[in-house]
Amino acid sequence: MTTALIADDESHLARSLRDHLARLWPALQVLHLARNGVEAAERIAELQPDLAFLDIQMPGLTGLEVAQGIEGPTRVVFVTAYDEYAVQAFEHEAIDYVLKPVSDARLQRTLERVQRALAPPSAAAGGAGAGAGEGAEEARLLAALQRLLPAARPAAGAAPARLRWVRASSGELTHQVAVDAVLFFRADDKYTCVHTATAEHLIRTPIAELAATLDPEQFVQVHRSTIVNLAFLAGTRRDEASRLFLRLRGHGAELPVSRAYVHLFKAM
Repeated sequence: MTTALIADDESHLARSLRDHLARLWPALQVLHLARNGVEAAERIAELQPDLAFLDIQMPGLTGLEVAQGIEGPTRVVFVTAYDEYAVQAFEHEAIDYVLKPVSDARLQRTLERVQRALAPPSAAAGGAGAGAGEGAEEARLLAALQRLLPAARPAAGAAPARLRWVRASSGELTHQVAVDAVLFFRADDKYTCVHTATAEHLIRTPIAELAATLDPEQFVQVHRSTIVNLAFLAGTRRDEASRLFLRLRGHGAELPVSRAYVHLFKAM
């Protein structure tokens, strides 16, 4: 029987992945749900599962650090909301790299890849020689990277990876929010508020750090505490004092533009 461990600091996402796996691979035995990287590393060393499904951004140790420290036969599948770690993931001999939210169709392809990776080598493959085997593995990794990444990124001067999803809190729940659905981000004390047309969530990422991960063609900073999604820009207004305000579709209130950013909207 094939065994597995799941590590994700969002317990409901770990349980959801376990349920997906139970439907798609009933014979797979999930031994443990780890809540952070340290616990994942300890349980992998103790239980020696065949597979570890690891989130990347976890407290204590990242998923990449957990994978780097594995000394036994455990193989790794990364399940994460961020695509910028794909190259590092395959450097750690990951079988696959799955972006959240995980669909059954995508996970089914992962499990097919897992089963091929865990299967004993065939006699034909054994006779092909080590060099051919290594070349075939490199070709499989390259093909996987080409499917995962939207375009080949040059080694020098590459544009930074853009954030696609944020894990955001709303009360006691944690949600996966598509960045394209965000109207604007606003700094709020120790948190950043994520505003969509239907809800407000909180994330711990500082607004300055967040700005570096967003597409600058779509998201612009209009205030030291506010980043707006231009896809939702409905219009602008100037008051009697020539102060500029933005109107966004799906949001009732206007957003002020500070003097330092007014030049971005001169054409409006």
